[in-house]
Amino acid sequence: MEAGRRSSTKPVQPLKPTKTVSADEDLTKASDALPLPLHLSNAVFFTLFFSAVYFLLSHWREKIRTSTPLSVVTFSEIIAILAFVASFIYLLGFFGIDFVHSLILRPQTEVWNSEDDDEVADVLLRKEDARKVPCGQALDCSLPPLPPPAPIVTVQKVLDENPVTVLTEEDEEIIKSVVAGTTPSYSLESKLGDCKRAAAIRREALQRLTGKSLEGLPLDGFDYESILGQCCEMPVGYVQIPVGIAGPLLINGREYSVPMATTEGCLVASTNRGCKAIHLSGGATSTLLRDGMTRAPVVRFGTAKRAADLKLYLEDPDNFDTLAVVFNRSSRFGRLQGIKCAIAGKNLYLRFTCTTGDAMGMNMVSKGVQNVLDFLQTDFPDMDVMGIS
Repeated sequence: MEAGRRSSTKPVQPLKPTKTVSADEDLTKASDALPLPLHLSNAVFFTLFFSAVYFLLSHWREKIRTSTPLSVVTFSEIIAILAFVASFIYLLGFFGIDFVHSLILRPQTEVWNSEDDDEVADVLLRKEDARKVPCGQALDCSLPPLPPPAPIVTVQKVLDENPVTVLTEEDEEIIKSVVAGTTPSYSLESKLGDCKRAAAIRREALQRLTGKSLEGLPLDGFDYESILGQCCEMPVGYVQIPVGIAGPLLINGREYSVPMATTEGCLVASTNRGCKAIHLSGGATSTLLRDGMTRAPVVRFGTAKRAADLKLYLEDPDNFDTLAVVFNRSSRFGRLQGIKCAIAGKNLYLRFTCTTGDAMGMNMVSKGVQNVLDFLQTDFPDMDVMGIS
């Protein structure tokens, strides 16, 4: 049966010897005409080139010293000139012709490689067919085992890892009312009770009103509840700012590291150099003389006597507690410390000093001063506020 199967099959033709041509090997080069290996040829011609140059330069320098014409050459100089020309031509061919030759033959080499790849694949197939295997195994048409299936990533899993705010039909109605002006944008947090949802609705309404996309401004991944009534009103997103560290800063014998959030180049580096200079000089010593923020309004009266009456009223210690209660009503952190007055004719210059907690507090001081001026207006109706500095 084995003999019958062999006779029915087509005899395999003998393979022709193939030669694989590589892009980096077996290319005809200019240096292949020499009987010596390439590295020996290079060494010989490099030595010949520099020796000929040195010989000619030394002889020509001697001719210049002895005032001998350069056109008069000896037999040894002729040999040196011929050696110089021959080595120069070889080096020019080695560095120039081979480079141009490789550039010209690059596309053709790629074609040869593709043809050789086909020949190699054909040879492998013939070897596979000619391999002796058992009869049952030769007729086995079973498919190779499939690789294990990749894990299925569901939409819910993606949303759980990267939550994205999705607007509902109710949100769409609110957006339309904000765009139409029937719903104030600043009241979304109080009406919805969800600060992130309010920010998303306000953001979409802003995009429709302006026609500009806010896609580059992040929205998700921020706690909008933490800034409600604290540091930012009507948010539509947030900005990430890099934080650098400067220091250590040596003050009063203690070292402090100073974090700085900035996008200004060299700011943290220059601050760090200043901290280092202070540290190397032994550190800094600080003394707090007074802590307070001031605001100075100017009021005018019809007569100098009325201005003096207000001055006496404000400087009376019995009235300070009443004025402090009125002033402190403007903020949880602003606390009135004192009031100083200076009279100049009909004008009275007031200076309010208060503490502002951790904030700079210029706004809370302005509100407190305005409350005191409104309170004084009831007892001094002829008082005109000229300005606040």
